[in-house]
Amino acid sequence: MTPRVREILSWYGSDNPGTLTNLARLLNHGRLAGTGKLVILPVDQGFEHGPARSFAKNADGYDPAYHFNLAIESGCNAYAAPLGFLEACARDYAGEIPLILKINNSDTLFGPKAPISALTSSVDDALRLGCVGIGFTIYPGSGERKQMYEEIAQAARRAKEAGLVVVIWSYPRGEQISKAGETAIDVVAYAAHIAAQLGAHIIKVKPPSAHIEQEAARKVYEAQGIRIETMADRVKHVVEAAFNGKRIVIFSGGEAKSTDELLEEIRGIAAGGGFGSIMGRNAFQRPKKEAIELLHKVQDIFRGQA
Repeated sequence: MTPRVREILSWYGSDNPGTLTNLARLLNHGRLAGTGKLVILPVDQGFEHGPARSFAKNADGYDPAYHFNLAIESGCNAYAAPLGFLEACARDYAGEIPLILKINNSDTLFGPKAPISALTSSVDDALRLGCVGIGFTIYPGSGERKQMYEEIAQAARRAKEAGLVVVIWSYPRGEQISKAGETAIDVVAYAAHIAAQLGAHIIKVKPPSAHIEQEAARKVYEAQGIRIETMADRVKHVVEAAFNGKRIVIFSGGEAKSTDELLEEIRGIAAGGGFGSIMGRNAFQRPKKEAIELLHKVQDIFRGQA
C-alpha cells in the first residue's frame, strides 16, 4: 500500500472495509498501480450508440472477449461495461482485472428532450460477477434528473452496504443547456460537485471547455478571477469543485480524435491534477497493437513519464 493510495482511502471515512478494499484494488492494479491515478477502459458504446457506430472501425470489437483482453494487456486499472458484455466473459477472466458494472444505459433509437437512462442491471448482478463497483450515468439539467438522482441514491446505498465502489458518469444535458454548455467549465464543475454530493467515490466528467454557460456563474468567475484559459486551469477547477480534490475525478476521452490531439488533452488533464482517464472509443476503435501503445502513452503521462 503506497502512501498516496492510503491518503486517497482516508478521504472516504464513512465507507466500510469492503468498499475501501475494492477501491484499493482499483488503485493498485495495472501499470498505474500505487500512483493514485486511473486509466479505465469503458465499453458501453455498443448499447449507447449502436454496434456499427461503435465497432465497425475495428470489427474485433464486436467480440466481448476482445475488450477484456485489451484492458488486461494494456495494463488498465479496470474494465467497465453493461451486463451483457460482462456476463459473456466474466468467468473466463475472473480475477484478472477489476470490473465495473454499468447498471443503467440508454440508446439512440429515441431522442427525448429530457434524457434519462434505464436501469439495466443491479448491485446483485455486480456482486454475482465479482465486480469491484457499479457505474451509473446521470444527466444534470435533464427534466428527469429527479428520478435519476433518486435511483442512484438507492443504488449507491445498496452498493456501499455490499462493499462496492460507486462510479458516477455525470454528463450535463437537457432543454435548458446548450450544446456548448454541456462541456462549459461552470457546468462541468457543477456536474462533478453534484456527483460528489450524490455519494460517488469516482466521478467521470467530460474535459471542460472555456465556455461559461450560466450568466450568474460568469459574474462569479470574473469577480473571483477563476482561471479557465488552459485545460490544466479548467481541470484544476473541476477537481477543486469535487470537495477540494478529495474525490477521484477522471475525464472521458470523448469522440474519436487524432493521437496528437488526444495526448495533448491528456497532458492538460494531468497538469491540472486530474486523477486519470476513462477512454473507450479512442482506444478500442484502433487496431489492438495501436490501442495498447496509445493506452501506454496515456498511462505514462499520468505517471509523469511523458
